[in-house]
Parts: sequence; C-alpha cells; structure tokens
Amino acid sequence: MIASHLPVLQVVMSLVAAPLCMVLHRGRPAWLLSVAVSWASLACAVALLLQVIDDGAVTYAFGGWAAPVGIEYRIDILNGFVLLIIAAISAVVVPYSLRSAADEIAPERLWLFYAVLNLLLAGLFGIAITGDLFNVFVFLEISSLASYALVSLGRDRRALTAAFRYLILGTLGATFILIGIGLLYAATGTLNMADIAVRVQGQLDSRTILAAFAFLTVGISLKAALFPLHSWLPGAYAYAPSAVTALLAATATKVAIYLLLRMVFLFGPDFIYEELPLSEVIVTLALLGVLSGSAAALLQTDVKRLLAYSSVAHVGYMLLGIGLGGMLGLGGGIVHLFNHAMAKGAVFLAVGCIVLRVGSSELASLQGIGRRMPWTMAAFVIAAFSLIGVPLTAGFIGKWYLVLAAMERGWWWVAAALLVAGALSVLYMWRVVEQAYFHEPHPANADAAEAPLSMLVPLWVLAAASVYFGIDTSLNAGLAARAAAVVLGIAP
Repeated sequence: MIASHLPVLQVVMSLVAAPLCMVLHRGRPAWLLSVAVSWASLACAVALLLQVIDDGAVTYAFGGWAAPVGIEYRIDILNGFVLLIIAAISAVVVPYSLRSAADEIAPERLWLFYAVLNLLLAGLFGIAITGDLFNVFVFLEISSLASYALVSLGRDRRALTAAFRYLILGTLGATFILIGIGLLYAATGTLNMADIAVRVQGQLDSRTILAAFAFLTVGISLKAALFPLHSWLPGAYAYAPSAVTALLAATATKVAIYLLLRMVFLFGPDFIYEELPLSEVIVTLALLGVLSGSAAALLQTDVKRLLAYSSVAHVGYMLLGIGLGGMLGLGGGIVHLFNHAMAKGAVFLAVGCIVLRVGSSELASLQGIGRRMPWTMAAFVIAAFSLIGVPLTAGFIGKWYLVLAAMERGWWWVAAALLVAGALSVLYMWRVVEQAYFHEPHPANADAAEAPLSMLVPLWVLAAASVYFGIDTSLNAGLAARAAAVVLGIAP
C-alpha cells in the first residue's frame, strides 16, 4: 500500500515537516525531525529508482484523474536519478548542520532555519518528480523563496545583499518561465509534459512555440546560473550559512540543469540540434562559463567565493553536455551533474568545518590549517581532486565523456578548451592546498582543533563517494547513459 504512494510521499514528507518544525519551536527537536525526514526521503528515492529500473516509468495520478486531465507525478530514469542526488545530499547535510548551523545562526532562529530548509527540499523534490509543467513553476517558487530566506540567514551582513540580488534575478527568471508555460499552454492546450512533447511536434514552426522555448530557456538559465546569467551565485554561496551553501551548490543548480534536459525532451532533439540549431551557441556559452568561472576563481581571496566561481565553471560543463548532444555528450553532462554534487558538497562541508574552528573562510586564515585539522583538509583535497578531474575520482568520468563527445564531433577546439580549464582548476585549488600545508599556522588558527565527529562523518561520506564512484561507475555512468536515452527519446 505504501509503495504505491511513494511518489507523493517523496514531496509530502518534507512539506509536512516544515510546519511541524515551527510547532516544535526549538532547534534540537526541529533538527531531529529534519534528520528523520531526510533519511526517509533517501529511502523513498532509492525505492523509486529501483522500481523504475525494474519496471519502467512510475506514474501517480492525483485524485484518480488520469493525465492530461489530472495532475500527474511521473518518475523515469532521468528524474529518478535527480531525486537520488537531492535526497542523498540532504541526508548528509542535515545531520552536519547540527553544529554548523548552531554556530552560524542565532539560537532563536534555528527552528525557522529547519522549517525553511524542509520547504527548500520539498520544492526541489517537487520540481524533479512532477509531470505537470505548471507544478514545476509552483515548486520552483517554493524552493526559490526558501533559498532566498536561507541565504539571508548568513551572519555576514552582506548575506542580505546577496539574498536580495538572488531574489531580484530569481524573480525575473520565474517570470520568464511562467510566460513560457503560458505560451505553451496556449499552443497545446495541456500542461502535462508528456502530452506537450507529443502535441508540440506538429507546430514547431509556430511563433508561439518559438517564443515559449525562448522564455523558458532564459528563465531556467537564470535559475541554473548559466554564464552570463550567473551574477547572483557568488554572493549567495559566499555569505550563506555553510550548510546552506553546501546544499544549494549540490542540488539547486542541478535541478535547474535537469529542467534544461527536460526542455530537450519537450521540444525534441531534432528541434534543438537540427532545426534551430543551437549546438554551437550552447557550446560557446558553456565554454565561456567554464573558462571565465575558472579564471575568476583564481582571483578570489575567500575560499567560499573561490568555490562559488568554480561552481559557475562546472555548471558550464553540464551545459556543455547538453550542447554536444548525443549519448556521449548528454551522458557526460548528466554523470557530471551527479559527480559534481558529491565533490562540491564535500568541499563546502570542509570549508564549513574550518569556519567553525577558525571563524573565517579567508584564504589567509587557512595558513597551516592542514596541521591543525588534518582529517578535514584530507577530505577537502580528495574532493578537490574530483573537481579537477583526476583519474580514479568521480569528476574524471564526466569530463572524459565530454572530451570524447567533442572529439566524436571533430570539435578539437572544445577538447583543448577543456584541458585549459582543467589546468586552471589545478591552479585555483592549489592556492587552498598551499595555504593549508605549506605555511606556518596563522595566529587566528593557532588553537584550532579538528572538527567534531558529527561534521567529519558527513564530510567523509561525500569525499569517499567521490572516490568510489570514480572506480565503480556502474551507478553514476550507467544510469546517466540510460537517462540520456530518455532525453533523446530512444528509451521509455
């Protein structure tokens, strides 16, 4: 009985937990509830993914009204994979937040923090699982409003400015998305995505459809922080509480990339890659994002801002997979989505451990921290290797697929640009490693001790995952290939 309601439980558990946290009105009970819900959500996501692998796409019709008349949740390999990413990251970050959030957020606001955190997760789960395009917008707004609130909780006063900028640009993106949805509904008479994908094929030359595609693309690109629409991201990541930064960096932009992949499914790969065609434009913007994000990271004096610009670069890698297309390109972009979530989540958790003990994420304050916090910095280095793309780490797999996809199309200049970007990532990550291991301890961290076990265990789970999935690629690369087939319409 419960198994048949797993799709709706995936969203409802976090949605119900939010007001319950407010009823509890205390930080520790709200944290315990959030931990239980995050682990239950992970179990639910795993069960749904296994069901999809065994039996094919899973659908859930609300009120017994079948699509396209009623609202439908639909889970296939692609969004089942994304649900797993969101659930896995939340199941690690929420336990970590006990000490981290208590250090960075006022005690009287902790219960509000967990209430809004659950709203964020409910929104992200809803975006990934729904088969209704208007529901995508509703859940997108839930997750966005929660994100703005969480960023504003940062202890630095600049967090309010960062949250306000995020709000303005996020609202602009949401407006574009809503206009695009309205135009699609006017042209097709339906909001069910599977139904739209069928009805839209006969009218792809319509101005209404073209305008809908343009509005949706720009709106989602703003949410994903794609170059050059990324200006909200560095401040939001740098000044948000550490646990929030890790969660947003590992999940929020990934869900937006998932929506771009759904765009390929909605309008059809022939329309995207042949009739428009957009490959050259997408690839060019992606490479500009990769190179500019990596170059900007080199100039930062704060580790969180450095890693934020690194995220801009890695969003470019995912977009590059969409631009290259085909099984190799899309598979590379999707597997990098998974691998980057693990590695970027780990490095931001490591920085959170440092902030707890040192009180700052400035590069200068990290001098000699490798001697004071060896386990934290060892995990950071492992995750950094994955972000660079060192062989036998998960990050190598996605980048290798992208290079192969570029060479398959004869675009050697793309492969060369990826090598340059890889070199830049070595340089900016080396700046952190150099400060941590090749300098005498800074006076600010002379008395720093290793992070508490409640923070080290989640950190090492993600760091170990970054190595494991670089060696055993059956889950990440295998599912990414099947998800790419769904996007291209060559698999159910």
